[in-house]
Amino acid sequence: MPRRISIAPHLSTEELGRAYHQAQEGLESRQYQIIWLLAKGKTTEEVQEITGYSRIWIYELVKRYNQLGLKGLGDRRKGNPGHPPLIDDVTQAQLWQALQGTAPDGGLWNGRQVADWLTGVTGRKISRQRGWEILRQMTFRLRVPRPAHIESDEDEQQAWKKKTGNGVRGTSPEIP
Repeated sequence: MPRRISIAPHLSTEELGRAYHQAQEGLESRQYQIIWLLAKGKTTEEVQEITGYSRIWIYELVKRYNQLGLKGLGDRRKGNPGHPPLIDDVTQAQLWQALQGTAPDGGLWNGRQVADWLTGVTGRKISRQRGWEILRQMTFRLRVPRPAHIESDEDEQQAWKKKTGNGVRGTSPEIP
């Protein structure tokens, strides 16, 4: 027969039941319910069936409750600010200034060039995909003209342009 999970006696079963029924948020309520059901003597499998939580998460909640009491329960995402941004405002302003000029190779800026520039400035390795994402976030768009067919007749092209009013597009990043 499997061993039952032991719940630290921070609160009585009745107090846990009251905390469960008085909880304001859904997540907090479910977590109180799990601890309350286990304190009442339910097995982990029964609690899984009732609440829909996995066994691993139930063990994690019990561990937090046993260590911290009621402070270990509830939505703990509120205190997590998340990962700091990859580049700060100053670096982003410097990048914006750099993007106003020509790229290091004399052409247009692309993800690899932005990543290389940021790697040099920040000292952290930046992938070319992240460089492209930053370029896109800064509303730059790569505008490249459509390739002309090698075997096309120049006179026919000019006649078509005059007829439709279409000209050749430029090749520069879009600046908002």
